Amino acid sequence: TANAAVSLLVAGLDGSVVPVAWDADACPYLAAADWDALGPIIAVQSRDQRLMRLLAIDAANGQTSLLREDTNPHWLDIVPGVPARTPGGKVVWTTIVDGTTRLLVADPAELADGSAAPVTPAGMQVRSVLSVDGDTVLFAASWGEPADIGVWAYSSGELARVSIEPDGPGGVHTAVRSGGTTVFTAKSMARTGAMTRVLRPVVDQHVVDQHVVDQHAVDGTADEVVATIGSLAERPIVGEPRVTFLRAGRRQLRTALILPSWYEPGTVTLPVLMDPYGGPHSQRVTASADAYLSSQWFADQGFAVIVADGRGTPGRGSDWERSIAGDLASPALDDQVDALAAVAEHCERERLADLDLAKVGIRGWSFGGFLSALAVLRRPDVFHAGIAGAPVTDWRLYDTHYTERYLGHPAENPGDYDRSSLLADAPKLSRPLMIIHGLADDNVVIAHALRLSSALLAAGRAHSVLPLTGVTHIASQEDVAENLLLLQVDFLRSALDLPSPPTS
Repeated sequence: TANAAVSLLVAGLDGSVVPVAWDADACPYLAAADWDALGPIIAVQSRDQRLMRLLAIDAANGQTSLLREDTNPHWLDIVPGVPARTPGGKVVWTTIVDGTTRLLVADPAELADGSAAPVTPAGMQVRSVLSVDGDTVLFAASWGEPADIGVWAYSSGELARVSIEPDGPGGVHTAVRSGGTTVFTAKSMARTGAMTRVLRPVVDQHVVDQHVVDQHAVDGTADEVVATIGSLAERPIVGEPRVTFLRAGRRQLRTALILPSWYEPGTVTLPVLMDPYGGPHSQRVTASADAYLSSQWFADQGFAVIVADGRGTPGRGSDWERSIAGDLASPALDDQVDALAAVAEHCERERLADLDLAKVGIRGWSFGGFLSALAVLRRPDVFHAGIAGAPVTDWRLYDTHYTERYLGHPAENPGDYDRSSLLADAPKLSRPLMIIHGLADDNVVIAHALRLSSALLAAGRAHSVLPLTGVTHIASQEDVAENLLLLQVDFLRSALDLPSPPTS
């Protein structure tokens, strides 16, 4: 349906209002906006998201001038943190070259005529631009391994990684920089919780204790750790997650196997719980222990838990992300099936765990909920019970900007929407399915769950629906969140005919 009309105004402190003019017919989406010492700058996007324009704004009259135009046969990503500019007027932007999202830091003329060369190498996937501080651009990127998200700095033609981890660079890192001072936060598999430190540049690194000087060097300086910010976050009730990382199947799916803390190989056969998100914009397999706390809790209830990132998930390049164009269902489901088979084979070969492939459950939320329902509907030979939390069941009911990026306009591509919908599969249900949905969900609205339940009822297929009163897309109320976990475990034990787990 028609989108809301978007306008942009420059509002003065004196009460003046100047409308900003651009070709909103060609590019109705306002994708990003920034205002620096050189004035306002925006990025606008066409409805099919295959065209994006970078525009400078004259704040006095609202007129815009074109800095750059990008196109892509599938879609153009909105990368957080861009557009931005250095004090010298260089534009910070990103571009896709050789399947890699790469960083551009270029003069406007080079940016406009296409002669600007990326300042990051092929294979380094730029995730976001974190800060532009003077001539230094701080950004997050993965290079080589998508589970590792590092912080990098670019300045005056030099590129260096910023790190504070004493046990290596791996992990999930972020930072913000201003006035030469960087606040850096790191998560890793070495510990739960985050480490946050303040770094300040020093010119003569020889006079500084080398144990607190980072390897990052730009413009002949190094960063000295001058403060550590403690974390007051509550310690998790589960222990350190017991995670084995794998590259599963022929597509080298980044996969994590989480075993019970009490498990010893050969002592008991474990049922399997697939615990995916599996869709765009969310990566579950990362080098951060915090990412596996809920999965470890489920594992300690007596499951071998598998988390797998399939096609469409971030971190592995534009071709990987765009392989789901026109079909949000089949690639995502096929990759979960492949991951399960590959993990089972690895466990048998390495005598790591005894997996019971006759008792496989799957749970997920949002896109993961869609994927869980899809799994029991289309592959009951593999998945024997499913928990679908806040699932998208018919993509015609979801947001235009998100959905049309992958499936196009429903009037033009109805087949893609039908192929990615759960409703026509309702008569196929032969496995236990629990649908959970917040009645106040303003993201995936309750109509999704109701429409699937109605289709299942019309087909005479038994299923469970758990409505969450007053809950939005995420159950943030402590009592609801806790009991929701317990109810899911009870459902899985009943559906898979499981005994209670051994006492640790």
